Amino acid sequence: MCGITGILNLGGKPVSRSQLEKMTRSLAHRGPDGEGLHIDSAVGLGHRRLKIIDLSDSAKQPMQTEDGRFTMVYNGEIYNFLEIRRELKKAGHSFQSRSDSEVFLKAFAYWGPNCFEKFNGMFAVAIHDRILRKIFLARDRYGIKPLYYFRNHDKFMFASEVKGLLASGDVKPKMNLFGLVEYMNFQNFLSENTLFENIKLFPPGCWLEIPTNAGPKQLVFQRYWDFQFEEPSEKVNEAEILEELDRLFQQAVSRQLVSDVEIGSYLSGGIDSGSITALAAMENPYIKTFTCGFDLTSASGVELNFDERVAAEHMSYKFKTEHYEMVLKAGDMERILPKYSWHLEEPRVGQSYPNYYAAKLASKFVKVVLSGTGGDEAFGGYPWRYYRAVINNDFDHYIEKYFKYWQRLLPEDSLKTIFRPIWADVADLDTREIFRSVFATHNEHLTRPEDYVNHSLYFEAKTFLHGLLIVEDKLSMAHSLETRVPFLDNDLIDLATRIPARLKLGNLSEVVSLNENEPGSKTARYFQKTQDGKLILRRLMSRYVPEIVVNREKQGFSAPDSSWFKGDSIEYVKNLLLNPEAAIYEFLDREECYRLINQHLTGQANRRLLIWSLLNLEHWNKTFA
Repeated sequence: MCGITGILNLGGKPVSRSQLEKMTRSLAHRGPDGEGLHIDSAVGLGHRRLKIIDLSDSAKQPMQTEDGRFTMVYNGEIYNFLEIRRELKKAGHSFQSRSDSEVFLKAFAYWGPNCFEKFNGMFAVAIHDRILRKIFLARDRYGIKPLYYFRNHDKFMFASEVKGLLASGDVKPKMNLFGLVEYMNFQNFLSENTLFENIKLFPPGCWLEIPTNAGPKQLVFQRYWDFQFEEPSEKVNEAEILEELDRLFQQAVSRQLVSDVEIGSYLSGGIDSGSITALAAMENPYIKTFTCGFDLTSASGVELNFDERVAAEHMSYKFKTEHYEMVLKAGDMERILPKYSWHLEEPRVGQSYPNYYAAKLASKFVKVVLSGTGGDEAFGGYPWRYYRAVINNDFDHYIEKYFKYWQRLLPEDSLKTIFRPIWADVADLDTREIFRSVFATHNEHLTRPEDYVNHSLYFEAKTFLHGLLIVEDKLSMAHSLETRVPFLDNDLIDLATRIPARLKLGNLSEVVSLNENEPGSKTARYFQKTQDGKLILRRLMSRYVPEIVVNREKQGFSAPDSSWFKGDSIEYVKNLLLNPEAAIYEFLDREECYRLINQHLTGQANRRLLIWSLLNLEHWNKTFA
């Protein structure tokens, strides 16, 4: 787990060492244990190291093959590296370290880009081939590890975080207006867009080669893997699937316990982190666990159930973990947002500052922590979302219904109003086509509710999960903490995508219309009506976690922000957003924003998602613009 940077001067000009140093040192929080640079004329690679596997200098980077042909900077962990190492040794390769980094490098030297398909883990990597005079970049299947890039007529640069590119001095932080509209439509980025003009996010599951002597006119990404949620062609045996799921889940957790430093685990009140902790505790007795709760003194309604500490404490008692907790209050959100915004760089997928505090807590005790991220997306944890579009006339009808649902902040017909100050610049942006483009390689001839559910699972894995992973990476690495996600083990995901929808969900033909902006009602009504969501996973987890936890309704890791925004934090919201001098009103219509914000403050409507996003955008402007 580290930070990587790189420069390729397309015209052949030698790389500036001081520029590369600035880029690399801007990522010191990602790798406080060491720094390394590699410069070969027009190619420069930088690395910041967080020591996890093989703590010796023999595992430091940039790492080079013995013949000097390949030089690599790599960020991540490959959990099956010992298996690949044995295969490479049989082929005649020798090793000077015990690291997964060297296995990654030697695997590329032996198999070339085909090696990416063999890796079970998380990674963002850059490899310089001196013989072919090319740079190869790649990112893991799911996008667990981020990689950003910038390109102009004479330079290509990349970094684990946007701030690495900004530190070069060649990239100026300017608001990407098209990215802003995309974010304000979906509260996420479905494309490779970011909030920063001319900075893109490298797509997951892809690799790219760039000649070092003359850059390509167009970047051509090669996809080596994609999600394939589909119904099995033959009848399946439910009992056999359950046992195979159990075996692969145990294997996934065990694989991700490989480390030369101590590993802990997040422990909420849910089945995902609870089951991971249960299995990890079998191998690592008295493992350290971490929970963030919330002061609910001023909370109301469904948000009174948002504190999961009691359930987490019960599981800690059952699994005999060494447990640590912290309690967040409204003031904690207010004080952390400036620092949070600097680390996150751009908002994605809803409220996440509690994740920052959770990582801060865990980092005081361990360097690696296990997370339950991915369980919902792989096994159907959001039935109230899939059910919005299970009965459709055709694929276009499905797109229309699901597109409208995923307009989390602003409906399409309100964009012209709220973006009045910049509408002339963004009027041609088609957010519906951005949405549809996620399905570019997918079958449009769907007939059954199960087919549409699988398409929705695909969409959420490609977009919502990807956003969650970027947030998790940035906020954990802010504290030099590595987060691992056992639910995104390759073998486990390969099985999950083949499990019939009926084993994940209940009655697919029954659709209930719910409002995403009403926390809790969406889950309570569905769960009480159908006991839906992750059915087969719940059956499995009943072997590991208490029955009361297995049968709990889905609860996201969220603070009672709806109550806080119109209560404890109301003055904070007013001072920041109802301020005529607020920076966001360079891009957004002040009168319309005031109207929507006041609807929440006066209790007329729940605008928690919008207010959270506006707070983030205002801090983005203060931090970067």
